[in-house]
Amino acid sequence: MTETNRAIEAVWRMESGRLIATLVRLVGDIDLAEELAQDALVEALEQWPQSGIPRNAGAWLTAIAKRRAIDNWRRQETLGKKYGMLAADLSTDERTSLHPGDADVEALDDPVGDDLLRLIFIACHPVISRQARVALTLRLLGGLSTDEIARAFLTPPATVAQRIVRAKRTISEAHVPFEVPSRAEFGARLSSVLEVIYLIFNEGYSATAGDDWMRPALCEEALRLGRVLAGLIPGQSEVHGLVALLEIQASRMGARTNRSGEPVLLLDQDRSRWDQMLIRRGLTALARSQAVSRGVAPGPYLLQASIAACHARARRADETDWARIAALYDQLARLTPSPVVELNRAVAVAMAAGPAEGLRIVDAIVATGALTRYHLLPAVRGDLLVKLGRSTEARGEFERAADLTQNERERALLRERANAPHNSQM
Repeated sequence: MTETNRAIEAVWRMESGRLIATLVRLVGDIDLAEELAQDALVEALEQWPQSGIPRNAGAWLTAIAKRRAIDNWRRQETLGKKYGMLAADLSTDERTSLHPGDADVEALDDPVGDDLLRLIFIACHPVISRQARVALTLRLLGGLSTDEIARAFLTPPATVAQRIVRAKRTISEAHVPFEVPSRAEFGARLSSVLEVIYLIFNEGYSATAGDDWMRPALCEEALRLGRVLAGLIPGQSEVHGLVALLEIQASRMGARTNRSGEPVLLLDQDRSRWDQMLIRRGLTALARSQAVSRGVAPGPYLLQASIAACHARARRADETDWARIAALYDQLARLTPSPVVELNRAVAVAMAAGPAEGLRIVDAIVATGALTRYHLLPAVRGDLLVKLGRSTEARGEFERAADLTQNERERALLRERANAPHNSQM
């Protein structure tokens, strides 16, 4: 791939979401919007290697895509008002060149924030299944191809393609309006949007399967989407809370593996390798979230960001305020009760009040029959047993956890711990 092609790919990653958002508003059809955007990309690949990349590449792509829309309507002889409106928008550009060196193309769309926000809510509509929301979001807003999404989640491309097709069909059949939801619907819809971004980040941060411990590209994409959302709706505390959480979590990525690519657990990480810029960004977003939510009970993402901030502020592992973290998990468990939250609370309680207290919580989870296929349940139980000196029992827990995980790096770590359960802690 040439330098120009790499640059075009980078431009597409940055601009495709905005471009498709604008086109969806204009044509009212996701498939057609994608087709028009791809046409614009093809033309860029043909022209830019010779002419160079325009200073305002996004406006260039938008102008080309809108002309393709006009051609499409002309062929269908259904121009009507849309053709007249678009023709007026484009009249100035018909008299100018779209090559660099000339004046940049004027932005031809409505405020892009409105279009992006509209598309985010369409892609993450709760009428679509969770897996389909993730796939459609990455396709429309991340500019990822079906094959790229499939590789990211270790899913056959045909499966991803089917999810995207079904999602689009569901949106069409449910007559989902191409607009930001009303105030009455906003809470539920925003929750769906935040959940999808959170899921994308988590898959990148701790890959559920495959040979890689992390997939940084997914984390970067989730962060980008979160930052976009925070800019579009700055008055929502939970949006800033999610961004704060992701920024702080991402700050640790450079320390989560050693030079051989093997996982390094939180308490063993070299904190000098944590990205201080991302931590500062995360703490700033946390402060915004707290300011917006003043006088209102904190939401789940604000609480999780507050927990992440406790780790970020500790210069050494033994300076971590585990009592504060345990208290925050108590709030989170009351707000969004789930076995996974309870398992995380058990870890914090064990660090704050001793492993016996943590084990009591874990054993209560085991007794419910929940998380039977979740590898971190036996992993955490094994760690607590190690701390209590019950190494033989711990070995069995680590072996069980290794059998349950589908991530090869994590499996190797757990088997190592099974062979030496008195060593490194989770």
